[in-house]
Amino acid sequence: MARGAAPGEPRLCTAAEAAALIRSRDRLAIPLGPGQPAELLHALSDREDFEDLEVSAALLLDLYPLFARPGVRLRSGFFGPAERGLVAAGHAVAFVPGDLRRFASVIEAMAPRVMATAVAAPDEHGRYSLSLHAGATAEALRACGRDPSRLLIAEVNPALPRTFGLPAGHGSSYRHELTAAEIDVVIESDRPLPTLDEPPAGAVEGAIARHVARFIRDGSTLQTGIGRVPNSVATLLAEGDGGDYGIHSEMFTTGLMRLHQAGKVSNRHKGVYDGFSVCTFAFGSAELHAWLHERDEVRFLPAALTNDPSVIARNRRMVSINGALAVDLAGQVMADTIDGRQHSGIGGHEDFVGGASMDRDDQSMLCLPATAQVDGRTVSRIVSRFPAGAIITTPRHQLDYVFTEFGVAEMRGRSTEERAEALVAVAHPDAREALRRGEPLRFLD
Repeated sequence: MARGAAPGEPRLCTAAEAAALIRSRDRLAIPLGPGQPAELLHALSDREDFEDLEVSAALLLDLYPLFARPGVRLRSGFFGPAERGLVAAGHAVAFVPGDLRRFASVIEAMAPRVMATAVAAPDEHGRYSLSLHAGATAEALRACGRDPSRLLIAEVNPALPRTFGLPAGHGSSYRHELTAAEIDVVIESDRPLPTLDEPPAGAVEGAIARHVARFIRDGSTLQTGIGRVPNSVATLLAEGDGGDYGIHSEMFTTGLMRLHQAGKVSNRHKGVYDGFSVCTFAFGSAELHAWLHERDEVRFLPAALTNDPSVIARNRRMVSINGALAVDLAGQVMADTIDGRQHSGIGGHEDFVGGASMDRDDQSMLCLPATAQVDGRTVSRIVSRFPAGAIITTPRHQLDYVFTEFGVAEMRGRSTEERAEALVAVAHPDAREALRRGEPLRFLD
């Protein structure tokens, strides 16, 4: 049975005991990726009595049998390999469109009776850092903890780094932690943390990164997305002669750690949250997770702040570096679906593309290889037009620069014809004539 607790203290339970507190008909919300309580989800996977359990999540980082159980429905705001596999196997998984900063209202509308999150070991004051994730759930977790009719479960993993929010006096403050009084149940886990180890950049990614790095000036404020190209850019900047950078990013990556380690980050010139690198979640190598422990110069904020385009735009010389799956000659971006199937999610893509293009001094950079392999054949990622039913992630009017291994297409301030010609010029040479003729997507080999 769950062990009793003193007034104002959470109960200490086993994962199985905590899982038993969730009803056969219930609603559960958990954070994105690195904030997920893995021990609890595996304990829930041992149950087979669910009649209608609805779970709100995003980017599962493990294969949980729970989501293949009858009576369990997963609503995900961001697909990864686990979600794609569950969908392919015919399980009850639905995609909920929305950028990350809007999901706080999605969770509020869902009104889950139970919320659960991973936390770092408590400090000497009994405060549990939310560690690698603030995202859209931080305030929702506290609201759950304040409501006596709801249940808040915290999963303590000593491998998680203790990270910090923002102190008062920086335009806004944020408490990146839960207190003992806010938590109903604590469980413990010693599972190894999931990691994201990016493979080394190939020749194509390296060429794109070199093109991008030429456009980044000293004193710029940087945001990098997930993938080999953004990490390659960060590595080039860490090894280069420039510096004095600031960081304002949705995700804190291993590449951004390398910039810090190289002494290239000062955060002196940002204009908002000066003195700190800010993010809403971190995910990368085991080295990154260890490096973040009690790292004063990196601060975690809710996505409602980090991903607000008006806040992003307040940074001086803001540079966003993100990827895409395909771009058409109008400049429309497809970044989260393939052939109409959900592949990833919207995340902060549009927030940062839009927020980093509001000022003349800012630069929004979109990066993609010129080609992709489909069924063993080569296709162009730059297409004359998307097919009927294509799902657009980011509209054409928000693009500043599109980079491929063949160079850069400058989009800002150009006419529709000029933008199309610039995109043709950075497409694969074998695709250019077909693109100029307006032919639809075709194989290049």
